Amino acid sequence: MINKQKETLYERALRVWGKDPQMLQVIEEMSELTKEILKNVNRKKDNTAEIIEETADVEIMLEQLKCCYHIKDEVEAYKKEKLKKIEKRLDEWEQTHDK
Repeated sequence: MINKQKETLYERALRVWGKDPQMLQVIEEMSELTKEILKNVNRKKDNTAEIIEETADVEIMLEQLKCCYHIKDEVEAYKKEKLKKIEKRLDEWEQTHDK
């Protein structure tokens, strides 16, 4: 599905189901992913299929959230800067800890 089709689908979902219910759905999907990660880490459960499913659900809902608040470009710009900071921190860490 091309990006424009996805945005139209997200806009359609917001129009049909409403902003507040869809934003609550974002929270629900994030909670379900959190639960599956905890099962995997704490209980050593082999639940990769569930993690895949919940990750896909969260990514879809986060795209819808960006559409809802019209913040796609701002999020991308922030991510770009944040990734630069992470890279710098990793470089510094590796220089001091890889001796």
